[in-house]
This record gives sequence, structure tokens and C-alpha cells, in this order.
Amino acid sequence: MRVTKTGKAARTLVRGGTVLTMDPVIGTLPRGDLLVEDGRVAAVAEHVDAPGAEIVDARGMIVTPGFVDTHRHTWQTAFRGIGTNWTFGAYGAAVHGVLRPHYRPEDVYVGDLLGRLEALSSGVTTLLDWFHCSDRPENADAAIQALRDAPGHSVFCYGAGVAGEPVAAEVGRVRAQLPDEGMALGLRGPQRTPMDTIAADVALARELGLRVSVHVHAAASPPGGDRPVARMRARGLLDDRTTFVHGNGLSDDEVAMLADAGCSVSISPDVELRMGLGLPETGRMLAAGIRPSLSVDNCLTAGGDMFATMRTALSVQRGADGGLTARDVLEFATVDGARTLGRGSRTGSLGIGKDADFLLLDAEDLTVFPVTDPVGTLVCAGHPGLVDSVFVAGRPVKRDGRLLGVDLPTLRTRLLESRARIAEAAGVPLDGSWTGAASTPGR
Repeated sequence: MRVTKTGKAARTLVRGGTVLTMDPVIGTLPRGDLLVEDGRVAAVAEHVDAPGAEIVDARGMIVTPGFVDTHRHTWQTAFRGIGTNWTFGAYGAAVHGVLRPHYRPEDVYVGDLLGRLEALSSGVTTLLDWFHCSDRPENADAAIQALRDAPGHSVFCYGAGVAGEPVAAEVGRVRAQLPDEGMALGLRGPQRTPMDTIAADVALARELGLRVSVHVHAAASPPGGDRPVARMRARGLLDDRTTFVHGNGLSDDEVAMLADAGCSVSISPDVELRMGLGLPETGRMLAAGIRPSLSVDNCLTAGGDMFATMRTALSVQRGADGGLTARDVLEFATVDGARTLGRGSRTGSLGIGKDADFLLLDAEDLTVFPVTDPVGTLVCAGHPGLVDSVFVAGRPVKRDGRLLGVDLPTLRTRLLESRARIAEAAGVPLDGSWTGAASTPGR
């Protein structure tokens, strides 16, 4: 199912909102105008004259850059909420051992499409889709098609599969389908994979011009622990094209290694806390000089919106040392996320010449009114219900609280059918009683 692509005016003037540009030069305008020309930010000021431009009335709204989610397993959308009480071990056994083998391309497609639309509707204009359901080429193709059919900037992060399995031919095939900034390579975890395999995957990524993303955290360590970052550094596998996801429990010297190499970090505070991965390492990364980004991770365990993710990140770190600010966290979700994905020159802030990826948030909603500090309000009290409008490269994809050109009733029916078929094939219940343990066939 293709989502209808709506048109855009050559010039659009967003008038009269509170503009949080996240640009260090322009700053915040309590009342400002934003001019969009050919999909880019052309002007931001207290008042902009633009004869002939389409006018978007932003009075009573907060205008902010779209959010950037640097790590989400979108293909799992059909089983939203089923893993709320699962540990990391239960998640791995359930998702990859029980559910994933039953995914067909049509399941991947509808899960990825609705998951990407959900993210978009809640303000995520740029998303890295960390795809590790690549059991067959058709699954990867289905995920890519879903991302193409959904508005928004998406990076397809191809999960390289199981340890030892050759992937070069398939990664090359997928790479040929995507633009330079449209693909990354998801490394096999160094805590469970021979370092020779990791080195080969990194070499492949560098040959193809791909950034890499890799999961590391203490919960994935074998008994007795290990030093995944140190082992990767010893092989020359760390650089500014590498993003480490989570990082819970890394030693101080390994965090310093990430900083020295210019690596980026993606933190998923809700999932890390709920699955027992450990406290989010936001403060330690900042202390080492790393500006982390934020990510949802998966919707089996946590909500899919960046507002909740920001709130958890702020609350946990302020509870630990009081050193984090709401401004820091909003930067993690915008400018730092864009930099993590190698898109810092294109998005993440409303600077002149950047893609016009922005949100109109309802500042008169009773859950946030009256807004005194817009940054603090969004981080501490924001929620998806505030997202009135979403623009991607100047094109409206959500207006007046509704996604444009999307047949949601049909997509909902397809997702429910997909979930029912997979659950039946896997022999798992859908009544909230499943603990993530191996299923009983025919149950």
C-alpha cells in the first residue's frame, strides 16, 4: 500500500509561532516567522515578508525541528506492548527465537510502514530503522519499500545477521537500491561474535561508504564480562562513522576510547531501564565529551514517541547528579541525533539552508498551557497529542492532527491480520500472559 505523497508550495511562510530553531546563532524567537523555499529554510526572523507565499498560521504553536530517532526496530510494530515486563534475555528469546522465523515479507512491510507512520505522527521526521529481520532477501526489500512509501527521512540499517554467516553479497545488493545517506550497516554484536567477523563487516561498510551501528551493553556480555570497545579499537574499528547503541556498563576507559575516536552514541533510556540493561549512560557520555543521541529502540517494551524518551532521559540523569538540562535533552533529540546519522548539515535544526523538517506543537493544549519556558515544557510535559502538524522538507505530511494521504483503517486491519497469523504460527497467546519463553506449538 502506497501512502499518497502530498504536494508542497514553492514558498511557505509559517507565521507567528514560538520558534525553537535549535540553531546557536538564531536561537529562540518568542514570536517569529519561518520561510520555506523549495524544501529548505530560507529565512527565520521576528518578521519575514514573503509576497505570494502560502501562509501557515502558527499562532498559539511552538515551532521546533523534527525529532531524530537514531535506533528503532520498526519491523516489530505488530507486537506493541507485549514485552512490557520482559527482561533483555526474554526479549531476545521471544523476538528472535520465537516470532522472527514466522515473519513473511508482507508482515515486515505492514509493520515497518505503520511503525514509521507512528513515529512520523509523533514528530520523528528522521529515523534509523535498525532492521534485523533479514532472514531472506525479500524481507529486506519489503522493509525498504515500506520506508519509501512512508513520508519522512529514513535510514535503512541492515542488520548483518548471525555470527559467521557471509553477508557481503546481500549487503551489496541492498546498497545498490539506496542513496548514500539512506543506508547503514548494523554490525553483529562484538560481545557474541568473533572479532574477525566484526572486522570484515566494518571493512565491507567502509568499502561501500556506509556508517555502522552496533549494540553493546553489559547484559549482552558472556559470564565474566568482556571489553568489546577495547577489542574493536585494537583492530582499528573505531571512527566517527561508528555509532554505539546503549553502552550500559562500559568501563571508563572504554567510554574514553569512544570519545577519542569520535564515535557517537544512541541511548534508549526507557528500554534500558525496563529490560534491566542498567542505568542510561547519558551523564558518563557527556563527561567524556560525547553528545549522545536518543532512540526508542522497540515498541514491544516502551512507547514509540520521543517526548517520553526525552522525559525519561532527563529524569534519570537529574536524579543521579542534577547535571542535565532540558535544553541538553532537546538537543539530543534533534541536532545531536542528526549528527549521529551523518546528517548534521541537512537537518536537526532550523538553520538557514537546512531541510525544512519541522513541527507545529499546540501550545494552547491544557496539558501545557500556559507555556512559560517552551524547552522545559516540551521535555517535561510534551506528548504526541500536541503534534498538530509535521513538515518534511517543507512538505506537510500531517495537518490539524491528522496524517495526510494515509488509509489508516486498511493498514490497521492488515497489521492485526499479520499479528494474528504470526502468533498462531508461533503458538503464543495474545492476552498479555506470554512471558517470552519458548512457545508450545499449537497453543
